[in-house]
Amino acid sequence: MDLPSMPCQSAVSEAEALLSATMALRWRLLLSALWGFIVAPHGLAEVALENDGKSPVSLPGATPCWQTGDFVVAVQCAPCTSFQMKTMPECGATGFIEQIDCSASKKGEFKSCRSTAMEAHLFWKFEGAMLGVAAVFALLVVCRQRMLDRKALEKVRKQIESI
Repeated sequence: MDLPSMPCQSAVSEAEALLSATMALRWRLLLSALWGFIVAPHGLAEVALENDGKSPVSLPGATPCWQTGDFVVAVQCAPCTSFQMKTMPECGATGFIEQIDCSASKKGEFKSCRSTAMEAHLFWKFEGAMLGVAAVFALLVVCRQRMLDRKALEKVRKQIESI
């Protein structure tokens, strides 16, 4: 009689192993998604702070005049065109560029810059997303609490009925 139960037990253990592997995969996916949403933006912010408007590739000995001397902003910070994004390394860092005139050399150059309007937009977008996530989890907490209260009341009711 023990022989027929052996294949059933192995099928159950295989199903349990498959279920645990699936759950482990789900947890790994969840953790990697959280890692991407929480940690990766901080890394991008650190890169932006380190770069601080400098072009990503700088040739040795070819320091831009705005790093060494005084300059005047000729054209305020504006978004780069698609052509500028492809051809000018200054556009690669932030997607915004401003034209400056160097005081010493009297020549015009381009400098990467940060748009305060774009940063404000991204900040409020992030704040909205965080409020949305907080609202979803608050609803989950309320639903879970109601479910637990119902189970506790049902348990008490059954105990009273058994008396």
